[in-house]
Amino acid sequence: MTDKDKKDIDTPAEGFDATAEADVSEEELQELMAKVDKESNNRHFSGVPQIIMRYLCVAFSLYMLAINTIFLMPPQVHRASFVGLVILFTFLLYPASKKNNLKINCLPWYDLALGVIGVTCFLYYAFNFRTIVGQMATFTTLDFIMAITGISILFIACYRVMGLPLMVVVAVFVGYAYFGRWIPGQFGHAGYRVERIFNFLFYTTEGVLGTPTAVASTFIFVFMLFGAFLAKTGIGQFFIDIANALAGKAVGGPAKVAVIASALQGTVTGSSVANTVASGTFTIPLMKRLGYSKNFAGAVEASASTGGQLMPPILGAAAFLMAEITGIPYAQIALAATIPAILYFACIFAAVHFEAKKHGLKGLPEDEVPKALPLLLGKGHLMLSIGSIIFFLFMGFTPTRSALYAILVVIALSMIRRDTRLTPSKFIDALETGARNTISIGVACAMAGMVVGVVVLTGLGITFANAMLALAAGIGHETVRLLVVLFFTMIASLILGMGVPTTAKYVIMATVTAPILVREPLAVPLLVAHMFVFYFGTDADITPPAGLAAYAAAGISRGSPIMTCVIAVRLSIASYIIPYIFVFSPAMLFIDTNAFEVIKITLTGLVGIIGIASGLAGYFILPLRKYERAMVIIGGLLMVHPGIPTDIVGIALIGGTYMLQKMREKNTPLSPA
Repeated sequence: MTDKDKKDIDTPAEGFDATAEADVSEEELQELMAKVDKESNNRHFSGVPQIIMRYLCVAFSLYMLAINTIFLMPPQVHRASFVGLVILFTFLLYPASKKNNLKINCLPWYDLALGVIGVTCFLYYAFNFRTIVGQMATFTTLDFIMAITGISILFIACYRVMGLPLMVVVAVFVGYAYFGRWIPGQFGHAGYRVERIFNFLFYTTEGVLGTPTAVASTFIFVFMLFGAFLAKTGIGQFFIDIANALAGKAVGGPAKVAVIASALQGTVTGSSVANTVASGTFTIPLMKRLGYSKNFAGAVEASASTGGQLMPPILGAAAFLMAEITGIPYAQIALAATIPAILYFACIFAAVHFEAKKHGLKGLPEDEVPKALPLLLGKGHLMLSIGSIIFFLFMGFTPTRSALYAILVVIALSMIRRDTRLTPSKFIDALETGARNTISIGVACAMAGMVVGVVVLTGLGITFANAMLALAAGIGHETVRLLVVLFFTMIASLILGMGVPTTAKYVIMATVTAPILVREPLAVPLLVAHMFVFYFGTDADITPPAGLAAYAAAGISRGSPIMTCVIAVRLSIASYIIPYIFVFSPAMLFIDTNAFEVIKITLTGLVGIIGIASGLAGYFILPLRKYERAMVIIGGLLMVHPGIPTDIVGIALIGGTYMLQKMREKNTPLSPA
């Protein structure tokens, strides 16, 4: 890291109009999203083609609602029709290159052909599934042609929506199924014929139409639709305004606004990049105007936005997959995520506070901060719709049913005031948005299903688990052995997460690495193991060198993407520590615990996180000396780790630093006004 880079991390910006520099035009924002987030690289339509595409999306949403509520059908038909339609819409909405994206009403014939062929392959299975299932794994030549064609077009669709990373990962797994006979050592296997591989991945519920697709076509779709309806009420701006009202005047106000707004936005978007852009276009210019450096401003937004996927009650889409894969009720998963999410956002909040105190950054002028009461009276009732999700989940309803009822609650609540009312046009907009938002997740889940299929077909999961456990077996101490396996699991999650959607990378890690943690002699509880890989899969969105959320934030702030990633990791350090803590103390996830233990863990964890944030910022009450930084960081780590002895030492170190700083503050003469 160069001296210039270090200066840019710690030195506030001076001498320019941050608002003018950081504001991003709508065209620039669209270009940024298309560059950073392939999902945003949509075709542009106008006139009649736009109307046709709009109502095709609406029809897709209505069809998905129908098959999830009224017209129930066999899983094979449900999932095959879903994947087929997702492929069709991918080629209708996503161009092969950015050049085509610049053209209006441009839909090449080959894209239409690919979409039609793709949906035909999956509908072939949907209409003939009883015959195919009855063949007892004896497939015809036509069956194989449909399978290999459908999967090949799915790969092309993946490239359109997700880019190369996920496509390459899945291709490696599929290649492993074929080339196993040439792989030496314990990872080698007899290998499978091409026909066997593609028929297995296409026609069984262990491949493309497996659990990830099942969840995408039920839970995730309905929650995406819920988020779309909620967004059309204007709740996104309400989140920003209420965060501004609560924290705008505080020390370093705009940065704290970003933290609060992004935590709230995460309940609607479920995407790190989308969350970053939605609130970052407002918060990043404000932070720069206040005096934060452009890299720090972008990092705050990226860190907070990434944490939105970890915030209950509606976590990222991967949480629904976790519920299905583990068999643990979604309500229990959301509850388990509560304390880690509190500690995560407390860490970022404390970091921006100490950064502001360090540089003497003030809050916004009072005339720029809205009043909380009028905001709550105007749109506060919309928060009840999020509360309804919690109510329905804890009443024992399935996630799908809970989201459906919550949509009805959103519609009813929106009618209370004119400015939140869902007009017929907004209603149609919500259906269209719900369909568009589902396409990328549908493709990602279908691709991830193939990874699961290869693991099942080849036994790779057992082979990998045996290899990892054999590696750790040479380590005598149980704790050190577990730490080694956890470390390699973390690295694998971060590497696989580079440019790969959270849903897909969670499925991969849940299939390959989470089972290792659950097996003896490690014996990590099931929920803890899956939450561990979920956290680090999410962290990949800010981890260099390819943290997509940080890249999006840097595009808005005009900062350096790599430096924004580096600072974001520093701000979000809690998310790299907490997963290790709840592995050694499952009580943090409400597992085998009581109310007193939960309160103790939360309070000591908060003090510890504040200590770590203070040490990394280099400021507490006054600038920290080197030995004081070491004291608060070590004390913070000890307090985050549950246990009375570590808590006592941690309190002594952080409390001792506080007393030293107070004494120094008392002896420091006041500077003249």
